[in-house]
Amino acid sequence: MIRKLCIPVVSLLLLSSCAVGPKYKRPTTAVPDSYRGATPDQHAGTALGEEKWWAVFEDPGLQSLVREALTQNYDVRIAAERVLQAQAALGITRADQFPTITGGLSAFNERFPKTRVTPEFETSPIQANLSLAWELDFWGKFRRATEAARANLLANEWAHRAVISTLVSNVAAAYFQLLELDAEMQISKSALTSRQESLRLVEIRAKGGNTSLMDVRQSEQLVYTAAAAIPDLERRTEQQENFISILVGRNPGPITRGKPLLEQVVPPTVPAGLPSTLLARRPDIQSAEQQLIAANARIGVARAAYFPQITITATGGYQSPALTDLFTGPSGLWSFGGQLIQPIFTAGRIRSNVRLTESQQREAVLFYQQSIQQAFREVADALVAYRKQQEFRQQEELLTAAAEDATRLANTRYRGGVTSYLEVLDSDTRYFDAQLGLAQAQLSERIALVQVYSALGGGWQQ
Repeated sequence: MIRKLCIPVVSLLLLSSCAVGPKYKRPTTAVPDSYRGATPDQHAGTALGEEKWWAVFEDPGLQSLVREALTQNYDVRIAAERVLQAQAALGITRADQFPTITGGLSAFNERFPKTRVTPEFETSPIQANLSLAWELDFWGKFRRATEAARANLLANEWAHRAVISTLVSNVAAAYFQLLELDAEMQISKSALTSRQESLRLVEIRAKGGNTSLMDVRQSEQLVYTAAAAIPDLERRTEQQENFISILVGRNPGPITRGKPLLEQVVPPTVPAGLPSTLLARRPDIQSAEQQLIAANARIGVARAAYFPQITITATGGYQSPALTDLFTGPSGLWSFGGQLIQPIFTAGRIRSNVRLTESQQREAVLFYQQSIQQAFREVADALVAYRKQQEFRQQEELLTAAAEDATRLANTRYRGGVTSYLEVLDSDTRYFDAQLGLAQAQLSERIALVQVYSALGGGWQQ
């Protein structure tokens, strides 16, 4: 009779139960109508951040490095393990909503000595039973905890994507820096060859009495300057290769190049898309919102502690002194009971825990809103950097062309005896510096493109 009554009672309790705590509502955020520094045509069409990384970075050498990094990089693998941990934590937390059922089988032998009242006897009882314990989620404590665990899982999944996005950008930027060092090396070696030939001609003129020893020494300065740059560039190149090797998850070693720096495609302008779509594409913003959802759910878990805990326990099984009679009717046994525990005095523990979770939720709101503002700033900074780096590179090209022509004219004037070698020294130094400046400007332009792609939430799409 008791078992027949408990079923509808439990069902009524579950149907009438509620989940305490606030329901999640996305905080209001100020989203600009357009990115600062972006032209109207940049807001039309598909944003660069929605493109797959292999469509943005077309260099086969770079693509190979990124693919290797996505499978071998330790940060990505650590983030993936955190996702698996969050999945397991969700399973553990969700299990609290359901009853716990355990089974047992026991057998033992007992001998009792003879007394004045009873004779000596021996028993060998055997018992098999199933036990059930279930704390009813009447106030939604376990459901809120499961909601928080599920949001934490999603936060870790988005954090994993954020690590991937950062890794793709870091590999691309490091690869372009390596190519820029190659370009500087080529410039230095070319300058060294040219200056060595110039020194040879100056020495011939000095032997013929057509110039002074001062010109020879000045020509030697040009040679030594170019020669000194080469070992330093070799050091920087090898260290950059080591850095890229660690990024892709391998021991330090050489890096295979694809296209030279000048052949890396850079679009004249990049589509930025609408600012409203950035919130759904940036993995760090999505992760911050899931952290907020989890913090919001934990308020309900803390508030549920104010209310009584309702627990149902039940045991059923069989006990018999003989194994052959274990499952017969007379050997059956069962018990059923319920328990209600109401906190009365906790010295403010529950109240303080509620205040703690509420403060953590407010902190998560601020962090979410801060992440959005930071994202808009990063996009605006990247867009203006890309546009201005293009303008800077164009001016460096003009400067290099002018310095090259000035060097040609200085050498012609020197051979004609119109000017001293000091003019050749000055113009050649300026040309060498202009070439290096142009290579660095070309690098900065490509780094700015990587920053735009990363700021727009690109790189994690697979």
